[in-house]
Amino acid sequence: MTRVVVAPDSFKGTITAADAAAAIARGWRSVDPAAEIVLRPMADGGEGTVSAFATAVDGAERMPLTVDGPAGEPVETDWLLLPASDEAPHGTAVIDVASTSGIELLDELRPFEAHSRGFGQAIAAALEHGVSRVVLGTGSSASTDGGIGMLSALGARFVDADGIEVGPGAGGLLSVAAADLSELRAAPEVLVLSDVTNPLTGARGAAHVFGPQKGLVDAADRDSVDAALVRLAELLDLDPSTSGAGAAGGVGGALVAWGARLVPGAGEVARLISLASEVSAADVVITGEGSYDGQSGDGKVPSFVAALAADAGVPALIVAGRITADADRGLFEASASLTELAGSSDAALSEPAHWLTAAGAVLAESASRPD
Repeated sequence: MTRVVVAPDSFKGTITAADAAAAIARGWRSVDPAAEIVLRPMADGGEGTVSAFATAVDGAERMPLTVDGPAGEPVETDWLLLPASDEAPHGTAVIDVASTSGIELLDELRPFEAHSRGFGQAIAAALEHGVSRVVLGTGSSASTDGGIGMLSALGARFVDADGIEVGPGAGGLLSVAAADLSELRAAPEVLVLSDVTNPLTGARGAAHVFGPQKGLVDAADRDSVDAALVRLAELLDLDPSTSGAGAAGGVGGALVAWGARLVPGAGEVARLISLASEVSAADVVITGEGSYDGQSGDGKVPSFVAALAADAGVPALIVAGRITADADRGLFEASASLTELAGSSDAALSEPAHWLTAAGAVLAESASRPD
């Protein structure tokens, strides 16, 4: 019996890592029904982080709650409770920005109104539960509020020059003159999953690099928000050049100021779901992502999983929405491109689960052929 570990990243904007892994498994079983298939969907802190942990960790429990979405509307979401362990005797909470304060929750971009308060509310709910550790995914944020929304939900107060509490979002950030952190909740062990290394401010900072994606299209607006982030860093006693502080519109920096530790996303997720031990016991490993190209190097899920497989002497296979000419296929013994299988990128994008299932079958057939 073949033991197959399926560990893809999400196919951004089309299908989560958990659903992608399930589809690949269906395809493999259509060729090799006796296979033992272990689903270990991966994530790097972006969309699908909670779902990846929910699929990979036995005993994980979704904890529903309602938060203020990035535009202020109620959002039904959840955080994930992982079972107690030696490292976290009261359990670990997994929470992501994407499902609480994410850009996909907006009907339209709101560069000055969108905020991170819902993310903070979910963190507060986990702290109320009494968890020992919090693991946070910061990808796909909707705002450039410097994390003041999140910190406010955890007890901080930000006021303007008249001592009046500022409004939400980057618009409120522009008015911040003082910060009262006396009621800010104490942080347990907090790990922030992010492969973003951008600082909080400057040409590579949150406003200038990620602001346009969130609606800060005018250079003058980005300059104003960047200046406000400089002022916020001073109030939080934060070094704005800290690597990763610019993640999630400055939420990364606010989390560092709170006491969090920024860690490489893919590596930390793999550790928390015990991926290395599963890979070492496998006969074959399948990974994947939306676009496998020349930029899919160190730190990205496919290359990370391929390295684990190589260390264990296990063959690695890859599925991707598209595989470009400059991609390093040498890391994998076989590959399948959804675009090639479907005949076009539009066809692949319209039915990702269908074509992932087809790709799983193709890879199973290739693995069954004699050398």
